[in-house]
Amino acid sequence: MPLVVFSTQDDAIIDAMGDVAHWTEVRLGSVGAPRDRTVTNTARTTATRPQPTTGASPDALEVDGHTHLTPGPARVPLNNPKLIGVASSRANRRDFYAFAALSLDPDELRLTLNKSLNIDWDPSALPPALARQVLFIGIYDGHGGSTVSQFLRQELHGLFENVDKSQVPEVYAWAKELGGYFRRFRGGSSPPGSAPFPRGTRTYGSRGPCHPAFFEVDKTLSQEREARECGATASVVLLQSLDYPTTPFFTSEKLALTVAHVGDTRVLLCMTDGRVIPMTENHHAEARIEAARLRKMMGGLITDSFGEVRWMGALANTRCLGDLKFKPFGVTPEPQVRSMLLDAGPACSHITLLSDGVSSVLSDDEVADLARGAPTPRHAAQRILEFAEEMGSEDNMTALVVPLAGWGAISGPDRTRELREYRRQRMIGNERQRGRWISGIVGAVVDTL
Repeated sequence: MPLVVFSTQDDAIIDAMGDVAHWTEVRLGSVGAPRDRTVTNTARTTATRPQPTTGASPDALEVDGHTHLTPGPARVPLNNPKLIGVASSRANRRDFYAFAALSLDPDELRLTLNKSLNIDWDPSALPPALARQVLFIGIYDGHGGSTVSQFLRQELHGLFENVDKSQVPEVYAWAKELGGYFRRFRGGSSPPGSAPFPRGTRTYGSRGPCHPAFFEVDKTLSQEREARECGATASVVLLQSLDYPTTPFFTSEKLALTVAHVGDTRVLLCMTDGRVIPMTENHHAEARIEAARLRKMMGGLITDSFGEVRWMGALANTRCLGDLKFKPFGVTPEPQVRSMLLDAGPACSHITLLSDGVSSVLSDDEVADLARGAPTPRHAAQRILEFAEEMGSEDNMTALVVPLAGWGAISGPDRTRELREYRRQRMIGNERQRGRWISGIVGAVVDTL
């Protein structure tokens, strides 16, 4: 992955080094400058400041008993808990996630912003490296095997960066060759207006690299035999700073947020006033958007004896990557893409990405409230995961927390506190009851021996 830049005066740089070892380089201005306040706090003490991996180490200056960085580059790991919080618990399989900094065509970014959010953004006002940079965060939940989810972790961010418009007709032609549902495919299946969007959110006008990158995943995986029998859901968050000069995502006053999504992983935008804006919806066969898309093939909808709906009697999700043998029957890799302008700066607290092992047992409001007062994004992610475990989730679980300019400033009452405590007490009672039931069975078996 190429080296890309996050700011000019604060010069935050993210460099992808390996699969998940990404780094942020912060070039600090003069000590005490207003624009440097947040960034210097991120790496202000010699005890916690990571050493640069390339270039000269910045000099340190002692001011008021604190060690500050003088102008120069300093690198901080992107997987530092102060930047992106991660918590994961493996059950019968493993979730995957990835962070990366993409270097995209600035003209394509300009067109995308204009079509999706009606924003006139001028990339020529920034240095080339700054105008090209976009932060990528992805979460992937595999099923039937790990072939597809591992491929996504390793390759999807690269496909976003390297997708070529000239290859799009070839990719869509491959999709049509799948036959069945895709026989009349023309590069778009989402019915306009079929999904309820939050205010200020629009369908991604130009779609950017999202659609061709997701289709390219299936095209590439078609060479892998395992990808016929297994698949993965995926949610991708793209963050582009629109500040002049550009600032890091965690201090930016103006951000373009894009979410590309298939399946039932979940992305939540959490505001400092306690509101939660869901940026995804589950792509289950009974969901309104999917029922509209698959209305001509609803014979594939089967409800089992437990009341769970399965498409073709096998799949919970009707949009996913992989599961190639089900593609002719309406299972599509086409992502639902939404964009939103975050221009309120400190009004946005953080973004949370969840696998369905968490979202199936916790409400959106509970997820947001659990992050209140957490000292770091990692602590917030751990709180979410621990409560999901208390609620009895037995699926694999992953939570990612991405701080924004309003991180740590959630106000208002914790509306779900009493409900969480009630649910916790109920689960304790259930565990005790289940323990007595198991003890009784064991005792009965012992008596018969």
